[in-house]
Amino acid sequence: MSSALFLLLYYFCKMKKIELLAPAKNLECGMEAVNNGADAVYIGADRFGARSAVGNSVQDIEKLCQYAHQYYANVFVTLNTILTDQELEEAQHLINQLYDIGVDALIVQDMGILMLDLPPIALHASTQTDNRSIEKILFLKNIGFERVILARELSLAQITEIANHTDIELEAFVYGAVCVSYSGQCYISQHCAGRSANRGACAQFCRLPYSLIDGMQNVLIRNKHLLSLQDMNRTSDLRDMIDAGITSFKIEGRLKDVNYVKNVTAWFRKQLDAVMEGKHERRASSGREIFTFHPNLDKTFHRGGSDYFLHNRRRNGYWFDTPKSIGEAVGMADTVRHDGLTIKSDHIFANGDGLCFFNADGELDGFRVNRIENGKIHPDISTPTLSSGTMLYRNHDHAFNTLLQKVKTRRKIPIDLIMEENEEGFYLTFTDEDENRVSFSVIAEKQEAVKEAEAIESTRRLFAKLGNTLFYLNHFSHYFSKPWFIPASLISQWKIRGIELLTAERNHRFDEEKKTRFRKPPKTSTQFFDNQTLDYLSNVMNGKAEAFYRFHGAREVAPAMELQTQQNAVLMQCKYCLKHALGACPKEEDPQKITEPLYLKHQHHTFELQFDCGKCEMRVIG
Repeated sequence: MSSALFLLLYYFCKMKKIELLAPAKNLECGMEAVNNGADAVYIGADRFGARSAVGNSVQDIEKLCQYAHQYYANVFVTLNTILTDQELEEAQHLINQLYDIGVDALIVQDMGILMLDLPPIALHASTQTDNRSIEKILFLKNIGFERVILARELSLAQITEIANHTDIELEAFVYGAVCVSYSGQCYISQHCAGRSANRGACAQFCRLPYSLIDGMQNVLIRNKHLLSLQDMNRTSDLRDMIDAGITSFKIEGRLKDVNYVKNVTAWFRKQLDAVMEGKHERRASSGREIFTFHPNLDKTFHRGGSDYFLHNRRRNGYWFDTPKSIGEAVGMADTVRHDGLTIKSDHIFANGDGLCFFNADGELDGFRVNRIENGKIHPDISTPTLSSGTMLYRNHDHAFNTLLQKVKTRRKIPIDLIMEENEEGFYLTFTDEDENRVSFSVIAEKQEAVKEAEAIESTRRLFAKLGNTLFYLNHFSHYFSKPWFIPASLISQWKIRGIELLTAERNHRFDEEKKTRFRKPPKTSTQFFDNQTLDYLSNVMNGKAEAFYRFHGAREVAPAMELQTQQNAVLMQCKYCLKHALGACPKEEDPQKITEPLYLKHQHHTFELQFDCGKCEMRVIG
């Protein structure tokens, strides 16, 4: 190997890998996530995932692994619910199956899983384990986790401090829906409806309308979505997050459809590639995408967007009017008649578009476009309850979604081909972008080309025709004493052989590197919970989880809320604060005066709000 090639390979291997992690509702979504640039995909099995509404068979997950691994992309499976004693045996069996089919890591919450007889599969600590402090993250690393998924509420400064004091992979959310409570610490659905968020059955009480009542029983706000936060969008913060120490950027959305996955994954693939260009970083998987559409986050489901505490606390990130997606503003109603309306807009509308607006009562209303004639929009319902001057939003772009359904993004791996002549014929070397290399000699009779320049170009062009393979020809080099004419039939044979050998070499290398990533968690005890009494916030639902905490120093371990009735329990712990949202934060220069205690009321449910201003936290009490 030449010194220049050695240095190139050295620096390639030393470059920091940055991962784009996309959600998969099912096999189709997972494959499209990979096609559109995901370096890894997370998906739920048929049980024990925090989205119980979506599950996938072991057979489908195996197909996804086989597809993703072609590109050195990983597949992570969510087993991030808390389990009963009766479910542990089934979980053990499922984990063994997932390991056997090639799953790259498990995302877990229940610490009882660590007390099972696990195969040597990598473990990621779910954001449900409430990962906010350096001490907690170091503990998780010491007990065998390869990666920690950070709490969404952490600021850049906090992420930087964690990265500077730990040497574990750090994953952070970059886009999607946000829970108002710290993940894993929300019990309002369990308390009110018997549906546990920690068991994958959240009833989304945070998206309901509430009235805010003060200590004098005055109704300060009536029937607004006071706990429903805007979605997260950290597009503008990717560079800062990489510099802070994040190596995996996670898109939320395991309940979302395939169009959402295509659009959002493609968007962040392009954004990450742009911020990494010219830096000592590279994407964590292979290939380049050939996009036939322009991703646009305004075109798929979203509730607005904020950086969500990444730059500390701001008076944004919430919108009390609706928990629904309103889409993009497209113009104001101009004339409104009984049979239709016109809109002052630069946008082009289509039959099937979904348009919405806020009516006179401040409620979100809307309609589908039934047809368009001479610039007039005819809704699919009777006269909409809007007037001239009302702002309209498009929350379903029919043309864009139809395009997404049709497009098939192709992902190809670049290869370089060097062709050298020898006494008996030629020597060919195929090298992919991951520095996998295969070489072989071929015996061929040399025929001098009549048209020299055309012969070389013809050879290059024939090698470039790689059809439906994973590859495309990036660079062709030749070292000939003179241009040779090479029949197309021979080039086709050599090309097939080279691709087969290179594919086998890629698979071998992936398997070998995977062995080094899988490891048994250490069995040594650390007294992280030294002599502590742990309450229901530890989410202990089985005997093995209790044994885990006792093994690591806990003196007493209370059962999870799912196993007991808690009076006056903390149902939510939130970085988000209603007093701050209303301008009543005592740390501000001229805060609005509000008589406490404050209460939230929805139908027959009433919750008290408590504020820990020292920690800048709000608690919802049942």
